[in-house]
Order: sequence, then C-alpha cells, then structure tokens
Amino acid sequence: MPDRLPVPPLVFAFRAIVDIGTPVELGVSAGVRKRVIPITGGTFAGPDIAGVVLDGGADWQSIRADGTADILARYTLRADDGTSISIVNPGFRHGPAAVIAQLARGEDTDPALYYFRTTPRFEVADASVHAWLGRHAFVCTAARFATRVVLDYYRVG
Repeated sequence: MPDRLPVPPLVFAFRAIVDIGTPVELGVSAGVRKRVIPITGGTFAGPDIAGVVLDGGADWQSIRADGTADILARYTLRADDGTSISIVNPGFRHGPAAVIAQLARGEDTDPALYYFRTTPRFEVADASVHAWLGRHAFVCTAARFATRVVLDYYRVG
C-alpha cells in the first residue's frame, strides 16, 4: 500500500461574477447572526462553458461569534447553449476582524487578506454537453465586493 495517494490537480473551470442585492438581516438565533443575500444575476465564462447567472438565487449566511461566515449559496446558471445548471455552494469566509469589518462596510478589499472558499456541487441534465459538472468534485476561491461576488471554480482532477 502506498504511503500517500497522488495529490489531485486543480483545473480551472470558469469564473462567475455574481451580482448581489441588499442583505436581509434575520436576527440572532442560538447566538448566531443569520442573514440572506439575494443573487440578482451575473455572468460566467471558462474554457468550455459560458453564460449568465439567473436572478432568484440566494446566499444564506450564519455569522459566528468569531466572525466566520458559514455560507450556503444556491443559484442557477444558464449556459449560452440554453442548458440550466443548478449550483449548491457551501463554504466559509473569515479573516482578521479589521478586514471583515471592511467587507461589512462594502469596501473593496484585497481577497488575499481573507479566506473565502467553497465546495460547489452542480446539477445538470445527463444528456447535456455540460454533464461533466455533475460528475466531478470542485473547489472554489472567492472574493466579496459591495455589489458582487467573484468566484473562480476549479475541477479537482
């Protein structure tokens, strides 16, 4: 038995620029601040796929006492060929308190100063040319801006 299995490579799949609306504050429940951020549109493009982000998704966040955002986003893409693709995208965002405060004020902040990673899963028709999205694991690195989130999706090889 080998000591270690091969380290899988990451292959760039696409970049999404997701437009977001004003957060809806739900209050504190069991010591955790809850909020929902509407997803209002956007675009995405990569070597093998491109299209638009549809209005109607959202990002449900639980903000812990230490400032960590436990994120669960769900939204839909429409590829240029008309294929609809559903994304469920859980993850985490955290960093130094001063940096997180900048983000909360809507200030553009260097994404290298905080951690924002997700592990998306895709649902897409088996007969679609984009069915590969539903058969691979992905990781994503992200950056939060005042009116949008930028996400780079990588297929785990």
